[in-house]
Amino acid sequence: MLKTNNVLFFDSNEFENIIHHYLENGKVALAKKAIKMGLEQHPTSVNLKLFQTEIYVLEDKLEEADKLLNTLYIVEPLNEEIYIQKANVLSKRGEHQKAINTLTIALDLSIDDTSGSSDLYSLIGMEYLFLDQFENARENFSKCLEIDMHDYSALYNIIYCYDFLSQNNEAINFLNNYLDGNPYCEVAWHQLGRQYFSIKDYDKALAAFDFAIISDDRFVGAYLEKGKVLEKQKQYELAIDNYKITLALDEPTSFALLRIGHCYDKLDKDDLAVQYFYKTVHEDPLLDKGWIAITKFYNKKHNFQKALYYINKAINIDGDNVVYWKLYAQINQRLNFLEEAERGYKRTLDLGNYELQTWLSRTDILIALGEFEAAVLNLIQAAEFYPETAEIEFRLAGLYISLHESQKARYHLKNGLLLNEDYAFIIEELFPKILNKPSFKQMLLDLKKSI
Repeated sequence: MLKTNNVLFFDSNEFENIIHHYLENGKVALAKKAIKMGLEQHPTSVNLKLFQTEIYVLEDKLEEADKLLNTLYIVEPLNEEIYIQKANVLSKRGEHQKAINTLTIALDLSIDDTSGSSDLYSLIGMEYLFLDQFENARENFSKCLEIDMHDYSALYNIIYCYDFLSQNNEAINFLNNYLDGNPYCEVAWHQLGRQYFSIKDYDKALAAFDFAIISDDRFVGAYLEKGKVLEKQKQYELAIDNYKITLALDEPTSFALLRIGHCYDKLDKDDLAVQYFYKTVHEDPLLDKGWIAITKFYNKKHNFQKALYYINKAINIDGDNVVYWKLYAQINQRLNFLEEAERGYKRTLDLGNYELQTWLSRTDILIALGEFEAAVLNLIQAAEFYPETAEIEFRLAGLYISLHESQKARYHLKNGLLLNEDYAFIIEELFPKILNKPSFKQMLLDLKKSI
């Protein structure tokens, strides 16, 4: 009918199956056409109208959905699907507690339908997640598992609740109990390993991942997690073996390639390490960790030209990555390209990296470039984030002396001495000419006496 526009007759349940198929596959436009045709042939069908409300909700036409549901409620007040769709509307409006109350009514109506009850418990659990009520959410997801112990979606959601509440030990107890009844569940073993990993019990984590692999020897996630544990135990060769298994089982992942590179780096196998770092960025050019790994690798080898080459490539791909700009600044500083280094630190600050060292590094470069006033402005901004910081005060003192503003210099020098006299070496390092000035020597002597 859709392809030819010929009018053929279908039972309403056949239309329902067709619509359900299209919605399951995300073909909303075809679902809408099928609903329209279905309602033309079966204008009183409540189920077809419920599909219409589902489309309204998908398209954020909540008023239309509400009106249609109210009409359907008059016809079939005991239809649980009406309450489910009503809860859908309430959830979309952010009225999650009302959605839970409505789903609870649907639950009472589906008391004899175990699979329907499971779906409803899951929906209620999701609404509690929206409200950040993780204990209530977990309780409802647990009821899904009571109905079907192979409901892995519910299992993941339960562990998510434990994770959010930082209840690792409780999660471990829950998973061990679950595994008593379902000992070959690779998903549960995998999750148990992750919990042991979180509490740094690496031996038990390793055992759990091994059981996950015994349960399913093609479980890529278990091999990846096992590799991470072996890295923590400094068993880098074994870690590499596990990561390589994942490459054989499935399409290569940038994560596995990167971890192999890091393992080879730890083993001082430089050629292999950099080879896998290259593979990482080739596999996923947007993965910042790959570019950072290559850059730091060459940085560590003091091959700053190559490090600069790769960080420039990374910046060309993502010019708003703060870590890239910080590395760019540091490498240029080591190469004594001060103007480029200053630009890098400024961009780092513009992107929201307000670490004290970033402010200080930019200041020191501005001083080296003779940009004293710009350095002062930079430090004044830094002082807003780090008030009463000796490193800032001594720099300001040196700058104001260089700018012949003795009152301001005296003020900041005094502050620096009061905060931490040990940082006075900053003036010697950054402003060596000042030390021999009689006026500065006298100022320092007077302030020390007064303090």
